[in-house]
Amino acid sequence: MRPSASQSWPLVAPDWIQNGPEWLNDFGYDVYKSFIFDDRYQMYIKGLMNTLLLTLLALLIGVALGVVISLVRVSWDKNHGEMHGPGKLVLGFFNALAKIYLTVIRGTPMVVQLMIMYFVVFASSRNKVMVGALSFGINSGAYVAEIIRGGIMSIDTGQMEAGRSLGFGYVPTMRYIILPQAFKSVLPTLANEFIVLLKETAVAGYVGLTDVTYAGNIIGGNCYDYLFPLLMSALIYLVLVMFFTFLVGKLERRLRSSER
Repeated sequence: MRPSASQSWPLVAPDWIQNGPEWLNDFGYDVYKSFIFDDRYQMYIKGLMNTLLLTLLALLIGVALGVVISLVRVSWDKNHGEMHGPGKLVLGFFNALAKIYLTVIRGTPMVVQLMIMYFVVFASSRNKVMVGALSFGINSGAYVAEIIRGGIMSIDTGQMEAGRSLGFGYVPTMRYIILPQAFKSVLPTLANEFIVLLKETAVAGYVGLTDVTYAGNIIGGNCYDYLFPLLMSALIYLVLVMFFTFLVGKLERRLRSSER
């Protein structure tokens, strides 16, 4: 008979667990109290959904922000010597802001940024997923910006000259010629950034967001045993990372084959 939620601890495992060998009985009891009792597996499912949603939203924000920051940095590095007047001042101002952003974001811990965003900047908001997505997206944007900037800088300068010779201005040349080539060269690195971001979301529990790690921590506290719940959390992350690593590997092989 399934014990009720109010039953005193320790739980009494079902007969199908108790009737087996002792080692299997102990293992089955740990599994039962960690995953089956009170439908605790549902918390892992909820945590997994929140983790994937948080990672996807943060990646979209990070890529969008990273593209803008990288374009500002590259434009300044390549053109500031030839620019004059207000345009140079405006670009220099935004380039300085971009440098400050990169320095601050890459120089401070992700968990501190998350807590500042949740407890200070968005203290009146209780939408933990959106606040978390903004926090992780802003953090990821700093690294994505440098990845994309490296990709743009690796493109031969003759590509820019070829675009200008076709009558394109600076912006159309970057949009139609430089950026597509840069994205192709850095796409595997961006995919790996997605995997890193997936694991970084494990600190979302600091603001009470139910992700995979937070689910394991709560369940461990409820059943007075952290081993199996946290191992389950680690296993979920491992499976996700292996799956996305496999997809990144296929993407890299396809890109290499398309260059032949």
